[in-house]
Amino acid sequence: MRALRQLTLTLTTVSFAGITWKPPKYQYERTLPFIPTEKEIDQLIASCGKKTAAFLQLLKETGMRSGEAEKLKWTDIDMERKVVYVKHEKRSNPRILNISSKLTSMLTKLPRKSEKVFSSLGGIRATFHYSRKLAAEKLGNPRLLQIHLHTFRHWKGTDEYHKTKDILHVMKLLGHKSINNTPLYINLENALYKIGVDSEYVTRVAASVKGARTLLEAGFEYVTDMDGFKIFRK
Repeated sequence: MRALRQLTLTLTTVSFAGITWKPPKYQYERTLPFIPTEKEIDQLIASCGKKTAAFLQLLKETGMRSGEAEKLKWTDIDMERKVVYVKHEKRSNPRILNISSKLTSMLTKLPRKSEKVFSSLGGIRATFHYSRKLAAEKLGNPRLLQIHLHTFRHWKGTDEYHKTKDILHVMKLLGHKSINNTPLYINLENALYKIGVDSEYVTRVAASVKGARTLLEAGFEYVTDMDGFKIFRK
């Protein structure tokens, strides 16, 4: 630990012969992730075995992290209500997410050999990479090779923002602890979709009386309450 502190000090400031040099600060530049089409995602899922396909379908529908999905237990799934309970993790908030009848059916057909639904993430990732390579070759689409497990989360966030135009909804869906992590999906949506072409309504969410008043003054109409928030549209 002392050696590490000394190395950090050395790299931070170097002083020699009365001259002090400070290395320039590295500026991290975030690049936009690759977002496949829904057709490409569905083709990739269809090319996998039933367990991997169910894992990928879960990522697609919920936008949860692969690590969250890997930790999922059978007791975290309510097949009757078609919801999944995502437990609290260091980087995410806990949440309850809806799943489709299709995914419910896929999960029901999986063997229940342990309390966890899926095996280790390393095994899932290895099988996924193999299936992805075969699918890319069979379909003649090298774009599939750019799809990683985290790509499903980015796709869901982008698609959900496109449908709702509600950044607070996307933040809650993905379990972000800070809204600073969510505007990425506004940039992706703006780049990938023609703004307003196929959206009948623009929706907004108000978390306070002041926010609701602002939306009403801007021409929005009140629709309903959900989880303590008021939803408006125009």
